[in-house]
Amino acid sequence: MTVLAACGSSPRPRAAATTAPAPAATSPTTAPVSTTTATAPPRPKPKPRPRAPYAVGERVVTFVDASRGRRLVTVVRYPNAPGPFPLLVFGHGFAVTPAPYSALLRAWARAGYVVAAPVFPFGNSGAPGGPNEQDLVNQPRDMSFVITRLLAQSGARSGYLAGRIDPRKVAVSGQSDGGDTALAVGFDPRYQDDRVGAAVILSGAEIPFLSKIRFSSPSPPLLAIQGTADTINPPSFTDTFFDAAPPPKYLVKLLGAPHLPPYTDMEPQLGIVERVSIAFLDYYLKGRSRALRRMAAAARVPGTAALTADPPVR
Repeated sequence: MTVLAACGSSPRPRAAATTAPAPAATSPTTAPVSTTTATAPPRPKPKPRPRAPYAVGERVVTFVDASRGRRLVTVVRYPNAPGPFPLLVFGHGFAVTPAPYSALLRAWARAGYVVAAPVFPFGNSGAPGGPNEQDLVNQPRDMSFVITRLLAQSGARSGYLAGRIDPRKVAVSGQSDGGDTALAVGFDPRYQDDRVGAAVILSGAEIPFLSKIRFSSPSPPLLAIQGTADTINPPSFTDTFFDAAPPPKYLVKLLGAPHLPPYTDMEPQLGIVERVSIAFLDYYLKGRSRALRRMAAAARVPGTAALTADPPVR
């Protein structure tokens, strides 16, 4: 507590009175007036808001969808800065986990996205009894459930995600079977999640043992990326859904690239995937007007990558 001196202190002793000689007569003058202008102290400048690339925090959380008996261990990466940020939910491929994609997922988080990667219960490499691809039909609901839980955490008054996600800006992505999953969540009427505002599909396809997707128009903007030497999900799979999708849509062909390495550790392909996808998301989720040209420049690399765009990007 700060203690202030009281105004009613003991009076100071007065000096003895003296008689001074009268001043000589002079012409009347105006005495100068001394004035003091009070100057307020300068206000401290606000600290600049952090900008990308952001430091990245990471949590592993478990979401349980009791209504479907699904337990989803989810790796969440987020910018260590005040939000809100867009949300991007990523689906891993069959018989792997999110771990091989760590570099790509961190790049998205550094760029200013909350990135969540669930481990699909029966499609991952450590699934009981071995991975079962027939469970793919359950994964789109898993992805939507993760979106719901993360938005709830962001809307809470406290917690590591409180206020960190913009609920109006949600995207999905995935590779291989995870790409099939994200494609369904973004565009398939049976699974479509209306909260999704953009989709990034990496060497994906329509879920093979279901009927074909019937795209609606308008639909979320689509970015598809495909290696031309992929023998697991060949280019024709991506061409099929890309041709059927309404614009806006963009297809990046990685020339001579295989199925998984361009999204894990193969350079320069991984760097191209990072730059192209971040620019695409920046344009459609963050509204950055120059980002589409940045995406096109990153996707046009002679001998390595080529872009098909509808509408064209000048």
